[in-house]
Amino acid sequence: MVLETATAQQQVLDAADALFYERGVQAVGMDAIRSASGVSLKRLYQLFPSKENLIEAYLDRRDALWKSMLASHVDAATDPRSRILAVFEFLHDWFRQRDYRGCAFINSFGELGTVSPRVAELALQHKEGFRQALIQLSTEAGAADPERLADHLILLSEGAITRSAISGSPDPALRAREAAVLLLDASLPS
Repeated sequence: MVLETATAQQQVLDAADALFYERGVQAVGMDAIRSASGVSLKRLYQLFPSKENLIEAYLDRRDALWKSMLASHVDAATDPRSRILAVFEFLHDWFRQRDYRGCAFINSFGELGTVSPRVAELALQHKEGFRQALIQLSTEAGAADPERLADHLILLSEGAITRSAISGSPDPALRAREAAVLLLDASLPS
């Protein structure tokens, strides 16, 4: 039964992830999730008693995936400066994915942030987690004011995420990386 539950839950989350990210969380009903997952509606509601529970699970899953993809790029870099620039290389790779539709947290917040305190909280937590990662990278690189540098870097990153989603081009990550180089030149010890 545990294996069946895990399998059914995985099927539902796979379907929700694909549909919510492609169409938006409000546009996708539980019937569409049921059809795409192959899990009965009764079982779906046993696993996720409400659509809000499913949206939360979707965002939790997206957060873990995003952190994993970011970490693999950053961890592959060898020195502190290149670890910061690896963030923009990660963004460029992410933007080039065939199904890229922007940030799931920004998208979900735009749809539900004013009516769902939990979605707003999850979006804030995700963005603050990214900020904390940038503060850590800035500290490791020797920035005199790591929080300020991280705030500048996050603005570049978030702008690139939004611009890429709207333009359909991965190039905003390259432009943001160029600006990050200038910031690092001005903020890090020689």
